[in-house]
Amino acid sequence: MMKFKKVLPSSLLVILGLMACRESPDLETVLEVDYHRYMGTWYEIARLPNRFEKGLSRVSATYTYREDGNIKVLNKGYTKDGKLKKSVGKAYVPDTLQPGRLKVQFFWPFAGDYFIIDLDTEYQYALVGSPNRKFLWILSRQKTLPQATTTALLQLAKSKGFDVAKMEEIQQ
Repeated sequence: MMKFKKVLPSSLLVILGLMACRESPDLETVLEVDYHRYMGTWYEIARLPNRFEKGLSRVSATYTYREDGNIKVLNKGYTKDGKLKKSVGKAYVPDTLQPGRLKVQFFWPFAGDYFIIDLDTEYQYALVGSPNRKFLWILSRQKTLPQATTTALLQLAKSKGFDVAKMEEIQQ
């Protein structure tokens, strides 16, 4: 009986670990991205709440090429008392056969998924999320987006399994 008590906790940890590693249902991404056109500033129109952007308004992300061929990511936003918060990271495409699936890294060695779910043919808006459905952003080249476009993007996100009822509209 003594051996059983020692094995059971270890077995539970292994089972729980395997359950945590299960992948979320696959998230389709765009099949083509012209990264030269994607470069520049994008404004956050709406997002699922997350701890690293909590309370921020006037949020933007600016993408530029780095010397090593990866993408520099500069995220900026303002706190309620008007203080600028910014973070700099890098983005890269781990598999060129899936150009809509990027990794973004702000703290080495950790990298998060940045999946481009939908992208306007004129590169004026984008829907970006993570395959675990915990992160989602509606981005635009302008500080506003027509309501019909926002509604269509939210409907698309909902059809992909995102909880769009929790989306926050971002004050620009």
